[in-house]
Amino acid sequence: MKSIPVLTLPAVLLLSACTGLPEGIDPVSGLEKERYLGTWYEIARLDHSFEEGLSRVTADYRLNDDGTIKVVNRGYDSEDGEWSEAEGRARFADDDRGHLEVSFFGPFYSSYVIFELDTEAYQFAYVSGYNRDYLWFLSRTPEVTENELERFRNRAREEGFDLDDLIIVDHSPLPQ
Repeated sequence: MKSIPVLTLPAVLLLSACTGLPEGIDPVSGLEKERYLGTWYEIARLDHSFEEGLSRVTADYRLNDDGTIKVVNRGYDSEDGEWSEAEGRARFADDDRGHLEVSFFGPFYSSYVIFELDTEAYQFAYVSGYNRDYLWFLSRTPEVTENELERFRNRAREEGFDLDDLIIVDHSPLPQ
């Protein structure tokens, strides 16, 4: 058996903590994986370095042959005038709950927690990371009503998210 170098162990332990659930937030149950596949538009998010400055953000989920999910996140960087794309893979942490583990960097995974879902039509989802620093409002359409956005804000506040830095993602057409 190979041993893990001592200096690497703290990093491994820290990264493994990234696949947990935020305290007090429960993933949805009864998730139908096949219905969740397809394209989602990012309506709102708490900003973070890997999406900083991106607009027109989408996430596309497709089933891989091995049962994992191919994840392609795409957004437009107006400062550079070009599209940015990241490809990763996801696996379900629980069979029928909205808790996935997503990786864009080799063997390192982070939580993707669906804590609200339109279970009738699968038209919107509220997603958190492993803590309350990560939050997304996803929709099957690039625009939602103000009432839908306010419902998201209210639920996020109830769950303890700080929305001071919430970004509403621009999905307007690019100028020709």
